[in-house]
Amino acid sequence: MNFLNNVRADQTVKFYNFVNAYDCSIGEYSKIGSFVEIQDGVKIGKRCKISSHSFICSGVEIDDECFIGHHVVFTNDKYPKACENGKIKNSKDFNLEKTIVKKGASIGSNSTILCGITIGKNAIIGAGSVVTKDVPDNAIVKGNPAK
Repeated sequence: MNFLNNVRADQTVKFYNFVNAYDCSIGEYSKIGSFVEIQDGVKIGKRCKISSHSFICSGVEIDDECFIGHHVVFTNDKYPKACENGKIKNSKDFNLEKTIVKKGASIGSNSTILCGITIGKNAIIGAGSVVTKDVPDNAIVKGNPAK
């Protein structure tokens, strides 16, 4: 069972079980693994593979032919807080920062991608990395922080 609400995708997109996606767009021939969440405003290009248990939050744009490994987590606010001045914050009370993943990039399983960065064309992010700054085209980075 999938929970798809206002997802712009054609019949060539493959959704595996238990996907939660809303108000996003997914390019043709992409594959979305089980237990993935894709939030509003996300754009995923053509022929991408999003592996199971990944979290792709608002503000993320993934270009064509990208690989997102298992349990990859993106962020979209550098200073998140639950409350401010004693009042619980809502979705309009945070500073959304964009993250761009360019064509052909690969992000290894269990990586965390901090917001406000660009991962370059054909870049490779090693499994378990924490990416805190831009990654140039064709670079290979790994570690915490990824270098």
